[in-house]
Amino acid sequence: MPDDDILAPRRPPSGGGSRASSARTGARGPIIDQEGHEIRPETLEQGFREFRFEFGQGSPFGNLTREQRIARLEAIAKLLDVAFILPGTNIRYGIDGLIGLIPVVGDIITTAISLWLVREARALGAPWYITARMLGNVAVDGVVGMVPLAGDAFDVMFRANMRNVRLLRRWLDKQPRI
Repeated sequence: MPDDDILAPRRPPSGGGSRASSARTGARGPIIDQEGHEIRPETLEQGFREFRFEFGQGSPFGNLTREQRIARLEAIAKLLDVAFILPGTNIRYGIDGLIGLIPVVGDIITTAISLWLVREARALGAPWYITARMLGNVAVDGVVGMVPLAGDAFDVMFRANMRNVRLLRRWLDKQPRI
């Protein structure tokens, strides 16, 4: 079934030609709703204005409150560092350790996510000395993580993202509430 038939169902042939032959030539008829009423193109344009995207304005995640942004950072850090427990032990690990098993590319991906967390901390107003310590944690995690197997074990034990969120949380708790 051609796409035109989905938008405007075929009508029985009447007179000069069929709808199918006019669809092949590029001509289009009116758009008909399920009840058989014609829908004007102006009405469609007005209905879709609310779905317009404005790129470069605002956040793709919407306007989150400060608490929601902090909760998102904590959730991502937990997912990266302590989401799972190794069965039979008390060792917690996250997807940072799993993705890090992919040589070089895995460590680049997890380091990029960790750098995004630092950027978000800076956007929340963290001072330079907090972000410098966070960047140091990410650098240690990224460089040592490049070492095959031993680096992955270090990723599991060092938990740079949890350290960074803890640093940010301690700094935020010292700030006066507005």
